[in-house]
Amino acid sequence: MSRPAATATARPAPPAGAVVLAAIFVASLATAQLTAAKVLAFELPVALPLTGAELALPGAALAYALTFLASDCYTELYGRRAAQVLVNAAFAMNFLVLALVWSTILAPAADPEFAGTFAEVLGASTNIVAGSLLAYVVSQNYDVIVFDAIKRRTDGRYLWLRNIASTGTSQLLDTVLFVGIAFWAMPTAFGIGPQLPTAAVVSLMIGQYLLKLLIALLDTPLVYLITGAVRRSDPGVA
Repeated sequence: MSRPAATATARPAPPAGAVVLAAIFVASLATAQLTAAKVLAFELPVALPLTGAELALPGAALAYALTFLASDCYTELYGRRAAQVLVNAAFAMNFLVLALVWSTILAPAADPEFAGTFAEVLGASTNIVAGSLLAYVVSQNYDVIVFDAIKRRTDGRYLWLRNIASTGTSQLLDTVLFVGIAFWAMPTAFGIGPQLPTAAVVSLMIGQYLLKLLIALLDTPLVYLITGAVRRSDPGVA
C-alpha cells in the first residue's frame, strides 16, 4: 500500500509593506552611493550666514534622505529589531554594489575611451566611500534607536514627533560625519580626495543638512500615509 504524499506546509508570504519599504530603502541607498561624488550648487534668493547666496550639497542628499523616510516607516511598523536588521543588511549591500561596479570597471572594455569616462563617473573615490559608509552605519542605527525610544516613552503617540526628532538629529550626525570625513579628514590627513577650503566644507555641511531637515519636515505626512496604508492592508501589523 502506497503512503500518501506529504502535504507541503504553505508558508505565509512576507508582508507587502515590508518588501516595498525595504526595496525603497535599498534602492535609495544604492543611488546615494553612486551619486555622492557630485557636488550640487543652488543660487539662493537671499544670502545665509556661512554659506552666502549659494547652497552647496552632495548629489546624494535627496536619495539618502529617502532612506530615513523608509527606515522610520519600517521601525514604526515592524519594530526596532527588524529595522536594525534592514539597516545592517543594507550596509553589507554597499560592499556588494562597490564590488559589482569595480568588477565592471576593471573588466576589459570594447571602447577604452568610454571605459575611462565610465570609471571616472562610477568609480567612487576612497574618501567618498569611507565617509558615506561610516556616516551611514552610525546615523541609520542611531535613527532607529531614537525613533523606537521616543515611541516607547510616548506610548506610541506623536508619530510626528519621533519622525522629526529622530530624522532631524540623525541627519545632522550623518552630515557632519560624511562631509567631515570625505571632504576634510581624508584629504587633510591622508591626501585622499580634493582638499576643499574650510568655508566650502562648512557650506557643504549646512547645505546638505538644510535639505535633509526640510525633507524630514515635509515627509511627516508621508509617514502617516504610508504607515496608515500598510496597517489597513495588513491588520496583523502593530
